[in-house]
Amino acid sequence: MSFSFDAAKGRRFACKLALVALGANLPSLAGSPARTLRAALAMMAARGLALRAVSRFWRTPAHPAGSGPDYVNAAALVRADARPDEVLALLHAIEAHLGRTRDGGRWAARGIDLDLIAMGDTVLPSAMVQDRWRGLDPAAQARIAPEGLILPHPRLQERGFVLLPLAEIAPGWVHPRAGKSVAAMLAALDPAGLRGMVPGAG
Repeated sequence: MSFSFDAAKGRRFACKLALVALGANLPSLAGSPARTLRAALAMMAARGLALRAVSRFWRTPAHPAGSGPDYVNAAALVRADARPDEVLALLHAIEAHLGRTRDGGRWAARGIDLDLIAMGDTVLPSAMVQDRWRGLDPAAQARIAPEGLILPHPRLQERGFVLLPLAEIAPGWVHPRAGKSVAAMLAALDPAGLRGMVPGAG
């Protein structure tokens, strides 16, 4: 799968690129949330995900409100010579290495969270399924979770803590189903979705 864009200036080039969102609001085996994100980025690079760009770190209120300490969030643009499921498995392995266990619920406080947001223009498992998950109402989002990998991430367009860091490194990436760029999705976001976000965390 070939993915072509220059994240900073919009020039075209051919390579395999993935968008990864990083977040943490509790200490991990690596230390504070900011130290954890730095450790995760180093491990990503060491395990074959070549870092092309990394956003600033952002301090973000926990979601839902009052559910825990503020998060430190960031995004990375990486080159990945692997299938999406292999990239996801690598991210999960890094989470486990940093001490994450997946038994605290979907929005529980956590020491590290690495989400594969997109991999070029790949749509998984199908356009129909991706569209259905992207269109879920908020109540259904809170109640159910997908069993397998869905790309692009079905909640991408609703999450300021993902879009704002992504806009620093990949404003021109276009959602293959929604047809909107990261910059356009960020501009369309309700300002409440960015409330409390402050750059320079950690």
